[in-house]
Amino acid sequence: MSVPGDLLDYHVVDVFTDSAYAGNPLAVVLDADDLTTEQMQRMAGEFNLSETGFVLTPTSAEATYRLRIFTPGAELAFAGHPSIGAAWVLRSLSRVHGPSVFQECGAGILPLTFEADSVTLAGGEPHLGEEYEPTAALAAAGLDGSQFVGDPLRWAGVGIEFAYLHVKPDAVARAVPDSARLRQLPPSVGLVVFSYVDGVAHLRMFAPGVGVAEDPATGSAALALGVWLAAQGHVAAEGESAYVVRQGIEVGRPSTLSCVVTCVDGIATATRVTGSVVPVAAGRIVRPPV
Repeated sequence: MSVPGDLLDYHVVDVFTDSAYAGNPLAVVLDADDLTTEQMQRMAGEFNLSETGFVLTPTSAEATYRLRIFTPGAELAFAGHPSIGAAWVLRSLSRVHGPSVFQECGAGILPLTFEADSVTLAGGEPHLGEEYEPTAALAAAGLDGSQFVGDPLRWAGVGIEFAYLHVKPDAVARAVPDSARLRQLPPSVGLVVFSYVDGVAHLRMFAPGVGVAEDPATGSAALALGVWLAAQGHVAAEGESAYVVRQGIEVGRPSTLSCVVTCVDGIATATRVTGSVVPVAAGRIVRPPV
């Protein structure tokens, strides 16, 4: 049986795990320069993963390559697991060389560094939003005030923004998202429901507005969590603080994200996240019609 149309190479990897079929799956489509936005969105819908990354020639001389990132429902300016996964794929194919690369995306030009068995991504400029009353967010997560810790519900981001809802440890697994109510919350990529104990966050991220019911591992949300933690005094006011994010347990794809936030006078100035990558599949996909 012949396959119609032009074909593009792609690779599927699992990110933020050292085992296949865990972590967050990612499709990376190579040589995507002549694809339109509509074609990329259709291909992301065909893969139907949390995100699909498209590798293009950079528009800046400072960048090694350019990456456009799509969920099944929308394009994102930035995301963590596509950034780490795409860098790993390009290095595994010897398309990039050296200990680090600079990725151009909607959030700017961000550095990634290769370790022996992992990749580290630096977040964009930290941003902290205003505080909100938590009742609507609790209801959207299927929780009530008895599970709320008391820290303010507020938005934070390092390229894209999330809303952070701090709850008791036993409440995270019990959260039952209500897609309609989540869509009615003030604009952000998604709602992060999390607990935080002794430097370890148990986190879930719901983003039906961009076509992701629940994400197995969200590097951008793990990075921005450091901004929120700094604002609430949960990490050192000066210098670097390490923390770990556990995610994906409830959807059968356990993930580990190792993070660092740097603070000056109690304000987050930089964040980074490290994760491992495991190859799962490779193939060719038909270019959608224009």
